[in-house]
Amino acid sequence: MLATGSAVTALSSLLTSCGGGNAGVSLPNDVQIVQRFPQNLVTGSLRLPLSLASGGGLLATDGDLQTPESLTARILRIDGEREEVVAESVSAQRHAVNLAVPYWPFLVTIERAGFYRIVLDGGPSDGAAFQVFERGDIAVPGIGDGLPAFDTPTFDDARGVDPLCTRKPEPCPFHDVTLTEALQRGKPVVLLVGTPAHCSTGTCSPALDALIEVAQRTGETHTFIHAEVYADPDATRVAPVVSALAMTYEPALFVTDNNGVITARLDAVFDEVELESVIS
Repeated sequence: MLATGSAVTALSSLLTSCGGGNAGVSLPNDVQIVQRFPQNLVTGSLRLPLSLASGGGLLATDGDLQTPESLTARILRIDGEREEVVAESVSAQRHAVNLAVPYWPFLVTIERAGFYRIVLDGGPSDGAAFQVFERGDIAVPGIGDGLPAFDTPTFDDARGVDPLCTRKPEPCPFHDVTLTEALQRGKPVVLLVGTPAHCSTGTCSPALDALIEVAQRTGETHTFIHAEVYADPDATRVAPVVSALAMTYEPALFVTDNNGVITARLDAVFDEVELESVIS
């Protein structure tokens, strides 16, 4: 079963406070860091979306507790008992358009594989740990790689995927051409991999709805494709996209240039604002 962006992938490092550079909003004493990114990070440009939790639950967009507009953190490399600061005062803005749970995506560049920690300003020194791999150790295509061409299901040929699109009340419009055909057009491609029916209140369904909005504004500059993760309504068989892209999580968004080279990838959680920023 693939992991979804709506799941809490890690609750780590009890924070006693979030002061310092974190936008002046007083957070509860038991606030926790929630990692929203899959464990497939590779050297280069990284995106580390985080959410916050308290009292055993995620802090919600419309919850009783106000969340900060931005968070600031530092990144440390762990080398045995030695530590090295590799990024200082990295800020992330809150994103929450049509999402039940806000998130803060930290953007950093890390050139060496190894173990790291992200520590929020005002929090304890242990922060939240993560690992960065060498590019060749992770099969999911990333920035700088070519997006593999394969025949995604279309309205004309579902290729054994039923339902073709689990968006309700009607399928999305991104099933007219295959990914192979889209990559042959010589213009940028946007591929969303996700299952709205199994992630209706988390991230997959909002991500697809957001992509429809962005596509309407973008016009004909890009070719947009949506591919379901499962081949059957009971989610017992994975669809071809899972094998083609070596996926172990959902949702994921891939954006290419005119030559089919990936220029951006958003994993697990993203809103309309961030979608539009990587597409435009």
